[in-house]
Amino acid sequence: MISSSYLMLIVATLVIGMGAQWYVNHKLKTYSHVANSTGLTGAEAARQMLSYYGISNVQVFRGGPGQDYFDPRSNSVSLSPEAFDGRTITATATACHEVGHACQYAQDYTPMKIRGAIVPAVNLASNAWIFLLMAGIVLNIAGLTTAAIIMYAVVVLFQLVTLPVEFNASQRAMAYMGQIGLPAQERKGAFDVLRACAFTYLAAALTSILQLLWLLGQRQE
Repeated sequence: MISSSYLMLIVATLVIGMGAQWYVNHKLKTYSHVANSTGLTGAEAARQMLSYYGISNVQVFRGGPGQDYFDPRSNSVSLSPEAFDGRTITATATACHEVGHACQYAQDYTPMKIRGAIVPAVNLASNAWIFLLMAGIVLNIAGLTTAAIIMYAVVVLFQLVTLPVEFNASQRAMAYMGQIGLPAQERKGAFDVLRACAFTYLAAALTSILQLLWLLGQRQE
């Protein structure tokens, strides 16, 4: 039988996750219909920002739907078709945010280096912790349960380290848009988009922390 505390956890995580997703989708959709005054596509804005900061070894590629990211392995920025070709506030904000990550990488930004260092451990832990937890419960082996919780804590740590990386990339994007003289109303729109995206990372971290606290509570009972 599912405990009342676990039901509360499920409800809380659903509310947080769905609320954050609705908010980000609302903002992205709103500003994807607002043209920027520069006339630049997201790809062109990304390349101009890279040039502005003297970064010449980063390529900008067209990614698939929803694929907006910086890849430190190939030192490249991928933008979704909407961001790559779009001439909107959403496209500009998205492109500049991803270039913000490229700037972090070029400048050896410490939180990004820490996050990169723990990626192998996170990849292992994120796939294995639930199986260890289930095995520990079924076999009644406390050591397996403890190991599962430790692995999940590594996943939570990764999400917490991700927060300053994402926030800083957005700060870099906003600083650049201010320096090139983007109109105040457009910067406000870009800030709304980036803030909404930041909420998704906050929501993910918060739900993971709640899950970890619940696991620790169950371990002590």
